[in-house]
Amino acid sequence: MTNYSRLIVLMMFMCVSSLVFAEQKIAFVNQAKLLQKAPQAESARTRLQKEFAKRDKDLVSLQKKIQSNSEKLQKDSAILSTAELNKLKRKITLLNRDLERDKAAFKEDLSIRQNEELIKLQKSIIESIQTVAVKEQYDLILSEGIVFASKRTDITDKILSQLKKQYQKGK
Repeated sequence: MTNYSRLIVLMMFMCVSSLVFAEQKIAFVNQAKLLQKAPQAESARTRLQKEFAKRDKDLVSLQKKIQSNSEKLQKDSAILSTAELNKLKRKITLLNRDLERDKAAFKEDLSIRQNEELIKLQKSIIESIQTVAVKEQYDLILSEGIVFASKRTDITDKILSQLKKQYQKGK
């Protein structure tokens, strides 16, 4: 085969491959935006807030109790007996221990619940992306790690709309 023949075959291959790529429908989705703006995300935040409100209030109350006892210690240390002074110091120490233990448990439980809600939300997002992809016949939808995506390929708002429909159905 001559160089000229090879060049013609190569050019034909390039034309055919560019036609194949031209027919593909590719899009981009900004998942971070969906995690912020989806109604399911707001609902999860509200649920968590309600679920942990009493424990948060209890922590604040315990902090106030410690502060009140610390102020009493500071103010009355000159007039309290040694036994009363030691008793008050011990009470403050025990309250501080309780506070630290309760704070740690609160943070751990909140973190676990946030992760559970995040997993549910991510599942809803994936389902919505797949629904739009099938409905609108996309060949490829990209997400994380994208350096640039034009507005024409960004279907994040379509997915957000799908998430809103999905949320309304679930209510």
